[in-house]
Amino acid sequence: MYTMYGIKNCDTVKKAMKELESKNIAFDFFDFKKEVPSKEKILEWKKAMGEWPVNTKGRTYKIIKDDFEAATDAGKITLITENLSAVKRPILEKKGKVVCFGFDKTVYGEL
Repeated sequence: MYTMYGIKNCDTVKKAMKELESKNIAFDFFDFKKEVPSKEKILEWKKAMGEWPVNTKGRTYKIIKDDFEAATDAGKITLITENLSAVKRPILEKKGKVVCFGFDKTVYGEL
């Protein structure tokens, strides 16, 4: 089973959802507007991505950038949980393992 993490009204998330739905791939949706991922989950994403799971080109990140860059790891986790729109999205997992950060048509095409 797949789990997608994101914000439903995000255009990139909409594209990813549409791609999964067009292939009849079932998935659960974790809505950042309704739920907050655990510290452990954020650290899993960091490990899988090789860096903090933030969209450095996004508007929200640009607002928190100075604080984020100066923060300890614990502080970065707090900033992420308080500013979930800064997370690179969608994040797609299969059985708890990251499949893709963002929407990559090639990766989604191979599902």
